[in-house]
Amino acid sequence: MTQKTKLVASCAEAVREIADGSVIGFGGFAMPGVPFNLINALLQQGAKQLTLVANTTGGAQQPRNPDIGMLVENGQVRKVICAFTAATRPTDVLPFTKYYEAGEVEAELVPQGTLAERLRAAGAGIPAFYTPTAVGTELAQGRETRVINGREYLLEHALPLDYAFVRATRADTFGNLQFHRSQRNFNPVMATAARVTIAEIDQPIVQAGEIDPDMVHTSGIFVHRLVQVPPPPEGIWPSRRQERRR
Repeated sequence: MTQKTKLVASCAEAVREIADGSVIGFGGFAMPGVPFNLINALLQQGAKQLTLVANTTGGAQQPRNPDIGMLVENGQVRKVICAFTAATRPTDVLPFTKYYEAGEVEAELVPQGTLAERLRAAGAGIPAFYTPTAVGTELAQGRETRVINGREYLLEHALPLDYAFVRATRADTFGNLQFHRSQRNFNPVMATAARVTIAEIDQPIVQAGEIDPDMVHTSGIFVHRLVQVPPPPEGIWPSRRQERRR
């Protein structure tokens, strides 16, 4: 019996079945590892009432590449779960902010490490965990805490995803992924937390077994669809500065 291929012809095909109300995680941290092409395809696809999970809502980088803030602007988003729902500098104004302040979209602020751990827990089958992060702050108000060994901890729940959009440098046809340096931010935990992981790949996809097992950062068992990033001008590639660092 021939195994069904994980390769799809385009980003549009990869996101075609995503339904209204889906929970989608987006890998990346600023520029490295952001699945720009998949985000752009989702903008065109038009699914609505989405819950988006990411490190930030985007919009601070100029010139601007597709980001989840554009999905908010396009009226596709019900809620955003992020470590940074506002700009890190007062001089920056994120596109997301006006929609949140107008009550058009919900926002859940999660400390960055807690966000990563909630995703990791989902992938590991751990339903909840205790952490000292955010104890005594507004984020802990009205929530369950517990004193363990004399220290107070806050209960956090795992964060499973319907879909994860990730970006990797290399992949084989089985779906084994290799990330380039700081691409290994939220991408690995997003991939394990999702029911369906879709990966856009920078370099030509190779045959299974061509990537040294010691260089596999995310196993293909967690990856369900692969799409080759098209070359410019169709494909959205990293900045020239990033390319010089490769």
